[in-house]
Amino acid sequence: MSGMTKYLVEEDNFAFLRDLGLQRVNNGVYNGEWVAGTAGKVQSIDPASGRVIAEVATGSEQDLERCLTAGVAAYQEWKKIPAPLRGDVIRQIGDELRKYREPLGKLVALEMGKILPEGVGEVQEFVDICDYAVGLSRMFGGAIFPSERPQHTILEKWNPLGLVGVISAFNFPCAVFGWNAAIALTVGNTVLWKGAPSTSLVSVATTKIVTDVIKRNKLPPIVTLCQGGEAVGKRMVSDERIRLMSFTGSTAVGRTVGIEMQRRFGRCLLELGGNNALIINEDAPQEMALDAAFFGCIGTAGQRCTTTRRLIIHAKLYDSFIAKLVKRYASLLKRVGHPLDSATLYGPVHNQQAVDNYLQTVQEAVALGGKVECGGKVIDRAGFFVEPTIISNLPHDAPVVKRETFAPIVYVFKASNLQEAISWNNEVDQGLSSSLFTNNIQSAFEWLGESGSDCGIVNINTSPSGAEIGGAFGGEKHTGGGRESGSDAWKQYARRSTITVNHSTDLPLAQGIVFE
Repeated sequence: MSGMTKYLVEEDNFAFLRDLGLQRVNNGVYNGEWVAGTAGKVQSIDPASGRVIAEVATGSEQDLERCLTAGVAAYQEWKKIPAPLRGDVIRQIGDELRKYREPLGKLVALEMGKILPEGVGEVQEFVDICDYAVGLSRMFGGAIFPSERPQHTILEKWNPLGLVGVISAFNFPCAVFGWNAAIALTVGNTVLWKGAPSTSLVSVATTKIVTDVIKRNKLPPIVTLCQGGEAVGKRMVSDERIRLMSFTGSTAVGRTVGIEMQRRFGRCLLELGGNNALIINEDAPQEMALDAAFFGCIGTAGQRCTTTRRLIIHAKLYDSFIAKLVKRYASLLKRVGHPLDSATLYGPVHNQQAVDNYLQTVQEAVALGGKVECGGKVIDRAGFFVEPTIISNLPHDAPVVKRETFAPIVYVFKASNLQEAISWNNEVDQGLSSSLFTNNIQSAFEWLGESGSDCGIVNINTSPSGAEIGGAFGGEKHTGGGRESGSDAWKQYARRSTITVNHSTDLPLAQGIVFE
């Protein structure tokens, strides 16, 4: 160690990293065995201090090939195991994650930058979806339909696809893999994962927990990992052996993924950008709305795909609501700190690029006539901290407003009525999450109906930010149309067969056709 800079993983304060099996340099490829990737080492940075946590030896296209081969071979065995037995393996994965909930949650907080309760909550999401998948393993199935022909029965059966690819983003480095893997595995697929390069340690630690359970059950590598860069991602998208590609990330990259998957007639599940609005109607429960805006705008330092980016407030409430929110923001500055500090309520953005995007966006908004109500500056301390920011006085359709900036910036607008607010909600390209605060049942059902929000997530009297695993998660328009997690999202990971069974001794044709 002499002459070498000490990494956080080697310090006593961060012993939880070693509890997760991490060390100074970590293998970033799992193909049934852990191997060092051959594409070079990536340093994982703590965004709250700028210090190196540890390194990961990342995978090349050659390393990916071995993962693909292993995943395809494992599918041949896994698909034959009865679904309830597959569900029991997922149950064991959930139990194992429960044991590591605190250390893995700490790692999520440390490497991504979200505060500790959010990091632990993310691991809890993986646990929850495992619980959901156990029940699903005894319930997912088709239907029986009446036939127009006597003694004929029409059935529907759902079968697995094969190898499913998952490319996840830095902001939810554990949960997004969990949503996909728990459901895909239960239905009978195998999974190949590439997490974001900047959260490689979460990918490695999570995969260790999952694959230890798989090995204990003497199963082949039904989950494989290839932490790598753009070349690995492109190869995953273009490889015919990956039957479904689940991609979480930017709309720009998601568009290229969608085009390539369509070109080769593969399936894709896209979870892309959000430009989410919270509408505060004149009859809103105002204190609840204030709480929702506070968390929605600045939770995860504005780096959730469901973060509130636009506040549309009825003209009668506008001035008083903005004044209260600015005051609430000011109180937050006492709670800025390292994500692992229990007093911290607001942590860093993820990296220098996020800081630069934040500054450029504030500058652009001001140049267009925007007024910075609070924030707008970098916080002078180690790491990547910026002030949570409220900007007013822009047109609702200003270019900077219609573009998603992954930072704690919210634009505020004054609406004269609910219909105007809904039209502003719907005018952006993205269609992920939305929320209306109202105590009026007519307003609520207008918001839910065909003339209401055009988003995939349409909330009433709760924040647009944060979702439970029971409902299908995803959005419309440039958000990609994908759905993950609950409801019937499992159908995306399966292929449907329509089966007609003739249990008579005759051979009648449909539509009464006689061919003789």
